[in-house]
Amino acid sequence: MQDEEKQFFKRADAHIDLSNQQITEEVESEKVNASFMYATARFNAWVSARGWTNKQEMSGAKEETIDYFMTEYRRMLEANIDDYIKNFDLYMGIAEEKT
Repeated sequence: MQDEEKQFFKRADAHIDLSNQQITEEVESEKVNASFMYATARFNAWVSARGWTNKQEMSGAKEETIDYFMTEYRRMLEANIDDYIKNFDLYMGIAEEKT
């Protein structure tokens, strides 16, 4: 794995670790997930805004920008769901039954 790829996953893991720390008896994973998704959307909007010089430019690219982020998110979500399906027992801590 190249250093750039390692750094990518290190940053992702840091976000996941923070979210895992926020899950408590009072705050279930679904609520933390909603906050994480909101933060991601907010950050994506900020990153997009940085690429424009005015609101008219940003407004003109709104649909293209949303399509880009939705396509990328879908691709990443599909890959991660496939990974969880393949490794479900391992990731969910389910011991294999010995026969």
